[in-house]
Amino acid sequence: MKAFQAALAFAWRGMVRRPLRTGLTLTGIAVATFLFTFVESMRDGVHRATEAGAGETKLIVYRLNRYCPFASQLPQSYERTIESIDGVRAAVPVKIIVNNCRASLDVVTFRGFPDEGALAGRLKDVRWTSGSLADWRSRSDAVVVGSGLAERRRLRAGDLFDAAGVRAWVAGTFDSDDPQDRNCAYAHLGFLQESAQRGGTGGIVTQFEVEVDSPSQLRSVAAAIDARFASDQFPTSTKPESAFIAKAARDVVSIVQFASIVGWASLAAVFALIANAIALAVRARVRDHAILRTLGWTDWGIGTLVGLEALLLGLGGGLCGALIAWIILKTANLTFGMEGVSIDVLPNPTATILGVVLASMLGLLAGALPAWTAARREIVLGLRGT
Repeated sequence: MKAFQAALAFAWRGMVRRPLRTGLTLTGIAVATFLFTFVESMRDGVHRATEAGAGETKLIVYRLNRYCPFASQLPQSYERTIESIDGVRAAVPVKIIVNNCRASLDVVTFRGFPDEGALAGRLKDVRWTSGSLADWRSRSDAVVVGSGLAERRRLRAGDLFDAAGVRAWVAGTFDSDDPQDRNCAYAHLGFLQESAQRGGTGGIVTQFEVEVDSPSQLRSVAAAIDARFASDQFPTSTKPESAFIAKAARDVVSIVQFASIVGWASLAAVFALIANAIALAVRARVRDHAILRTLGWTDWGIGTLVGLEALLLGLGGGLCGALIAWIILKTANLTFGMEGVSIDVLPNPTATILGVVLASMLGLLAGALPAWTAARREIVLGLRGT
């Protein structure tokens, strides 16, 4: 134990003796670990938004071959026909207006629901932070706003909200575990229809949210809905909610998949940085190691000394990078929006711990060869400084 403590003390002193080189190495490792942790948190957000749950019972009925709420138009009268299909528990017409259909970090999404009962069913598990559904019912231009959108736009109950050509009054704010709710403003269906049609409701909606009786009926009910409207003027495309989100957010998914390659490549940079730093340190301390050998240090002790320095570099840089990524993701409230759906990028404890562990393990691996070289060098050659 004493030998290990002595090796740890020497490794620390060796790092402190070269502050510039140590600082640059730690900075590079921190940046690489930050990238890895950030990207893995993004991938986790995409996975949570698009992964189907075992008990998923919701279908989204959209206009066939339409990829933006502006383009998807379905008659509201489809509601009765959909509800008459075997296996359908309820169908809710929804009007969606967004300020931007492309991938963006600041998408404002309005969703219009026909009545308080339909909206209460949608928001049954939310936590109200101000206002209530009763306030929403009191005015036709009222909206209730999710916490993510409220924080980005600094909204609270009683404010006037103007975006995407819609001017609304904030009746309340709420928090939810669903990113689609957190980043959305829920309005009256008729109000959004009038806003979109400039004075005429037109009876047109963007989509229908359909609840089925059982998860096992998702495919059969979706096929039945699309078959029913296949020959109509407004054919439909029906998918489970998770599959619909995955398709709408396909650009974000592609970006995250590419970024994952960058994240793992950054770990290769960690290995190179630590290997280079330790190789330079061993070369500069050849005489020091030889003197330690004359004082009784064994080959194992010298190798441990070098390996500990590599471990400290990886651990220190990894902790800094992962902590910075955690703080930024916790405070920045990053949300990717596209085609009316939202994907939150939240700090992921697993990605944070994994980043630190991998940086530390790569530090040990990078220091293995320099440690072996230092341990095998003869004392005479070391004292000569060669």
